[in-house]
Amino acid sequence: MRKLLLYVGLVAVVALAAGISTTLAARGSATRAYVFNGRLLADAGSSPKLFVEVTGGNRIALRKLVGSGKTQGFAVGAGTKYVRWSQGVPSAVTESNLVAADRVKIRIRADRRASLAQIEATPAVSVGDRGPLPGFAHKPLWLFKGKLVAAASGGHVTLHITDGNLRALRAMLGQRLNQRFSYNGGTIFVLWQHGLPTVISPSQLKFGDVISVRIRAPWNSSLASVELTAASHIGDHQPG
Repeated sequence: MRKLLLYVGLVAVVALAAGISTTLAARGSATRAYVFNGRLLADAGSSPKLFVEVTGGNRIALRKLVGSGKTQGFAVGAGTKYVRWSQGVPSAVTESNLVAADRVKIRIRADRRASLAQIEATPAVSVGDRGPLPGFAHKPLWLFKGKLVAAASGGHVTLHITDGNLRALRAMLGQRLNQRFSYNGGTIFVLWQHGLPTVISPSQLKFGDVISVRIRAPWNSSLASVELTAASHIGDHQPG
């Protein structure tokens, strides 16, 4: 009996180790989202590359830039989506709408082990353009994500929270998962389809849709006071 139990135990350990190895291998080869922010150095036109003075980005992107110059060239292709933001309202545009000095955000998906050269040679998934003089928020962002559980009406939208930025998730500690947020005439509602935006009305949000609510409020606000502050943007299936 002892030998049998020992054998079963060894089989379980081997199976577990194999599962872990498979998981680690999958993670090791998984693609990552690289985000580069910066200033466009030349009109885009129909060029296969965008030349950008990089000024920021997400952590994994900035790590790849260590030891390299700020000026970088990023590939774009037939599948790249271009979105122009004007006074908080997004619209789909073509590459030729991007001009020198515009502030851009370039999103690329590539292997986590890819070199900077390989990342830059991978056509961008999307390019966000905020023009030469984008506005800057004066209050911190509170970002909540979840599924719509009640129709948007009366200036309120209710979500079953599943994610958010660190500030929002900290506020959610000890709270129920269903939360109600406010909106008003200044809130911009956007439906994202295949990476492209369409401005919609609150009534067009559908039950069960994945919704993101972006609110600007003081960093020390309570969850209740944040929820009473009208959202600046409410996105339906917003990427990223």
